[in-house]
Amino acid sequence: MVHESFMGWMTGIQQQLESTLEHCLPGSQIEPRQLHQAMRYATLEGGKRVRPLLVCAAGDLVGASSANLLRIGAAIEMIHAYSLVHDDMPCMDNDVLRRGKPTCHVAFGEAGALLTGDALQTLAFELVSRPLDGVDAATQLAMVRTLAHASGHAGMAGGQAIDLASVGVALSLPELEYMHLLKTGALIRASVLLGAMAGRPLADEETERLDRFAKCMGLAFQVVDDVLDCEADTATLGKTAGKDAANDKPTYVSLMGFAEAKRFAQELREEAFAAIEGFGPSAQRLKDLADYIVDRSF
Repeated sequence: MVHESFMGWMTGIQQQLESTLEHCLPGSQIEPRQLHQAMRYATLEGGKRVRPLLVCAAGDLVGASSANLLRIGAAIEMIHAYSLVHDDMPCMDNDVLRRGKPTCHVAFGEAGALLTGDALQTLAFELVSRPLDGVDAATQLAMVRTLAHASGHAGMAGGQAIDLASVGVALSLPELEYMHLLKTGALIRASVLLGAMAGRPLADEETERLDRFAKCMGLAFQVVDDVLDCEADTATLGKTAGKDAANDKPTYVSLMGFAEAKRFAQELREEAFAAIEGFGPSAQRLKDLADYIVDRSF
């Protein structure tokens, strides 16, 4: 169950992240104005900011500075926003609604949306590559590599390629899980790992347990998304409801049914909790986020 103290923490992080994004994104009056307006349109004032929240929660474990975590969180949120901009385009999922407003290509044209995604991605890497206070160069290089791996062919982009190739195809459960470990899970795992890399060094075994936690939560996030896509309406979701079913895409609900999919999400949460049990009270925010991800209704 999500506690009131967690909700206060989450709201605070979301507000600080919004300010960080406002500062890091180019101003809308700076040329090229339309590109900069589109970058801000696609990134600001929207979304639950789950990935930056995971960055900050993992950073709590290692005593990382708030300034470092917010900059890393902003970079990851830009990667996420770019992926949504491109995913919504007519050549991919062809959607017209995202976060309760017209998608980027509807508002700024297809070429504008393509450039917006490109610009957000490269700005994200610029943010992570700028010196981070108290983080040595070797660690920071590893952070850049971790984000690149999660974003590219072996992560998010690869998962999207499998997704596009799977329309109308009867995937097995392991095949579906592999697709989402890449498409959704890779960036969630990177969020936890980057937060943990921003503070005191962890033992390899501790990093592995954090990665297991993140892997479970990446899958759980997608399972719950699939359930909500069928159960919630468009106004609640802020995006087109029932789109996966309409496009004949394989989902956890289509393969497992509602009850089994919901049970699977609960199992993933328990497995995630077990992975970080040894961290004690410092892992509480990660547990709170696990509850939030699994129990959310919108």
